[in-house]
Amino acid sequence: MHIIDRRLNPRGKSLENRQRFLRRAKDAVQQAVRRSLQSRSIRDVLDGGEVSLPIGGMGEPSFRRAEGGITDHVLPGNRAFVEGDIIPRPPGQGAGRPKEAGQGDGEDGFRFVLTREEFLSVFLDDLELPELAKRRLSETEEMSPVRAGYSISGSPSNLSIDRTTRLAMMRRIALKRPKPAEIEALQRQIDESENEETRLSLEAELKSLTDRIRRIPYVDPLDVRYRRFDNEPKPVAKAVMFCLMDVSGSMSEHMKDLAKRFYLLLYLFLSQRYEKVEIVFIRHTEKAEEVDEDTFFYGQATGGTLVSSALAAMRSIIAARFDPTEWNIYAAQASDGDNSYRDEAPTGHLLKHEILPLCQYFAYIEVDEEGGDSSVSNSPLWRLYESIRSGSATLAMRKVCRKNEIFPVFHDLFQKRSTQTKAVP
Repeated sequence: MHIIDRRLNPRGKSLENRQRFLRRAKDAVQQAVRRSLQSRSIRDVLDGGEVSLPIGGMGEPSFRRAEGGITDHVLPGNRAFVEGDIIPRPPGQGAGRPKEAGQGDGEDGFRFVLTREEFLSVFLDDLELPELAKRRLSETEEMSPVRAGYSISGSPSNLSIDRTTRLAMMRRIALKRPKPAEIEALQRQIDESENEETRLSLEAELKSLTDRIRRIPYVDPLDVRYRRFDNEPKPVAKAVMFCLMDVSGSMSEHMKDLAKRFYLLLYLFLSQRYEKVEIVFIRHTEKAEEVDEDTFFYGQATGGTLVSSALAAMRSIIAARFDPTEWNIYAAQASDGDNSYRDEAPTGHLLKHEILPLCQYFAYIEVDEEGGDSSVSNSPLWRLYESIRSGSATLAMRKVCRKNEIFPVFHDLFQKRSTQTKAVP
């Protein structure tokens, strides 16, 4: 017996059924989303879309009658088998086995269309900013309601039934309100009394008790109590993400496109998952400048390369606006790895002694031409950062050459880790 909720939500969408299905098939949906990301662009991610899921495990939950022992089944239309024969599996129907050409018709995968919100929720489900630990009270903190006793007025939804009942009982006991059992016992005495004088006396006593019950209500407005809440500032974690991008002349259009795709994904991740995250965009050639979002992604610039200028700009902005004792500081840098020879020492000093000690996490992405090798790099900046990374757990490095490598690298850099797991590979 299958039980399926087919009640429709507004606009004909069974929203609750969809959410129940996504919870039940969470692992399969996550794997399908990750596979589909290999061929998707950033715009495709924003639009949601269709993913393919394996048939296995997609069945509806069902109740089955428990059966034991040996049972016989009569199948109509059978002319090929007798009792005791083993029925072979139909070709192409092996569960979990790949189907080769010419071995039966097989079955198509289950195709499921995810909305934009569902796709983003699945994609970002296991991502987080690492070591988000610094929590302070500030002027712009969120207010959180906390219990603050009881009051004699308030919203009906905050009515405290337990406290109201307790106070009503205390008042009834203190004022000696007659109990229903006393009234019933007195009524029985009146009914059983044969003496007129005694009966009149009992009736007068009953009237007195009845009048007393009317004067002392079971629940009085004075007994009613409401739960009271006060708003208190709630400590939250404040974080800032610095996006450093090389836009010098050595960066080809393909490299810039890879870097922008990574930053678009990072921007999407931060804006969807966190409310208290500031994003600072810094682009650099020989000089570095803080820019707005549009200029960072779409502005044109060219020139030589001094990586230290971007790190120096980041250091100045931290000193001016982001107190390291209150802010969780993160950085993501994208470059082709080229840097001036005379800038190597200043860059290494700034990163090792002034930037990394302040950062919770620093991710370096090196971009290369499409025909390059993502597994190795011999650029000056990579060699410099490699020497610094050996003594720092907050520096992570990856290289990308093709568009389909952006999603796996991003997921690897920002996936959830245990407190014991290091951020470096």
